[in-house]
Amino acid sequence: MCGIAATFHYARRGPVDRDQLRAMRDCMKARGPDDEGLWVSQDERVGLAHRRLSIIDLSPRGAQPMTNGDGSLRVIYNGEIYNYQSIRGDLEARGYEFQSDSDTEVLLHLYAEKGREMVHDLRGMYAFALWDAEREGLFAARDPYGIKPLYVADTGKTLHVASQVKALQRVDEVDTSKNPAGHVGYFLWGHVPEPHTLYDGIRAVPAGHTVWADAEGVQERQFASISEALADADPASQGNHSRTDGLTSNGTVSTTDRDEETVQEELRDALLDTVRHHMVADVDVGLFLSAGLDSATLTALASEVTDRLRTVTLGFEEFRGTHQDEVPGAERLAERYDTDHQTVWVTQQDFADAHDDLLAAMDQPTNDGANSYFVSKVAREAGLKVALSGLGGDELFGSYPSFTQIPRLVSTVGSVPGAATIGKGLRVVTAPVIKRMTSPKYAGLLEYGTDYGRAYLLRRGMYMPWELPDVLDPDLVQEGWEELQTLARLNETTDGIENKHLRVTALNSCWYMRNQLLRDTDWASMTHSLEVRTPLVDYTLLQRLAPLIATHGLSKTDMARTPKHALPRDLLDRPKSGFWVPMREWLLADRPEYSDARGRRGWVKYVYDRFT
Repeated sequence: MCGIAATFHYARRGPVDRDQLRAMRDCMKARGPDDEGLWVSQDERVGLAHRRLSIIDLSPRGAQPMTNGDGSLRVIYNGEIYNYQSIRGDLEARGYEFQSDSDTEVLLHLYAEKGREMVHDLRGMYAFALWDAEREGLFAARDPYGIKPLYVADTGKTLHVASQVKALQRVDEVDTSKNPAGHVGYFLWGHVPEPHTLYDGIRAVPAGHTVWADAEGVQERQFASISEALADADPASQGNHSRTDGLTSNGTVSTTDRDEETVQEELRDALLDTVRHHMVADVDVGLFLSAGLDSATLTALASEVTDRLRTVTLGFEEFRGTHQDEVPGAERLAERYDTDHQTVWVTQQDFADAHDDLLAAMDQPTNDGANSYFVSKVAREAGLKVALSGLGGDELFGSYPSFTQIPRLVSTVGSVPGAATIGKGLRVVTAPVIKRMTSPKYAGLLEYGTDYGRAYLLRRGMYMPWELPDVLDPDLVQEGWEELQTLARLNETTDGIENKHLRVTALNSCWYMRNQLLRDTDWASMTHSLEVRTPLVDYTLLQRLAPLIATHGLSKTDMARTPKHALPRDLLDRPKSGFWVPMREWLLADRPEYSDARGRRGWVKYVYDRFT
């Protein structure tokens, strides 16, 4: 895991400001404390900078920026390519020679072989920028899920690229004036939705997109889509209907004809495959262990792959002895699977001591991430550089309440003629009264219960659209809301997907998980120089399992049945408790201007005020 930064004067001669490029790089030192690198082209039009966290090929041969044999290609890269060994084997068979054992060098030779189409061969989490001297262009890409961050600032003459927003803020010419969509989006969701940031001149490269910059300008192209992958997997969707010969329209065997035993075997094979791939490293790989099914299943499967698994559990003193206490269950799991285990208890004072560092580590404001911050801190202090996380299981196997609540709401309200129009009128009248009694969202049940996009916003939104003028300037709200196009984009997320479960999977994966869970995991772990891998957030895994989920309704219970050494019965029956930090109780108790807000809204306001 690393930090990358690049500057390319695509419409002017330059020169690259070396001091500025170093400042971009070095503000990300925590992402790569092991080494640093900087290269500027002879004509000074392009510069690449890198901070390295050594995971694969720890030797100096893995240093970046890395070049190919003749110097025509150079790359800076953040992430892991889990199938790099098989790609390397194919490239070696074609005559390519390697000077290192790193996955970085694979990117160079794969680009030489396939050009910009190389991204279709990659399995992993990644963000990279590659300079092509022959074509005089800069090529950048971000993985399909958006696990690794990538931000750009295009001035019209120069393209700046970096792993973090704060790196681009070091560039004098980048416009850091207020972006209405970013500010409105933050209060709408509790995080800033991509491609927006708080700043006009800085935007996120969307997940599954590439960027190409040359003298003709900057072009962005999508190469992978979670929504499209789910639509392709849905037998009820156009173009993938099961045929009478047991094949789908693309020639694969229909999943509807598979018996339960076969499906369970395929599920185990897919999960074991992703665990194996995510454990490839030249350092020890640990695991965040709770008492939940996701991390428990990963622990059991990982113990089949290695006999030296290290696990870490975070306990909160306020939860000790309650149903939210994960420690006893996690420690029993660690004993069952013979892991090298460590439990660390966090107190309110620990949180207070880390308060300033926690907020400083956020690259963009968010209402979450403190849990990932603390467990990453503990893992790094235990000597780990890499840890697996169970993130993504809820989205894949449908264990959020939204998987039942949203279809039920849409089924009920969507059949009412004129529900949205009638509901808007009722909301205008009832909202002032309802917000004094209960959640203000109840005022919008009829207006926002008519389709999956609206219902999802009602379920996941932090502030509802009609509440935004209460916390932001009304003119800013109007401009930001129009730019966001939230309702249209939500409905685009489910286009072509008929299966109810897959619709909600698409919404949770492309909105909540991408913009909050994955982003929070990245900044919270990297501030401690820890690489977190997510075996359940894997595009190859999604493509394998989505058809089975659509036709057989796979659940967390099915997932938990896959290890050879079965999970304990009491864990399977344990109610879901979640993994969260009592921020309201710990931080806002002595801040009445924030603590009286409902739910996490006080924390949302508090963080926003720290950023602005």
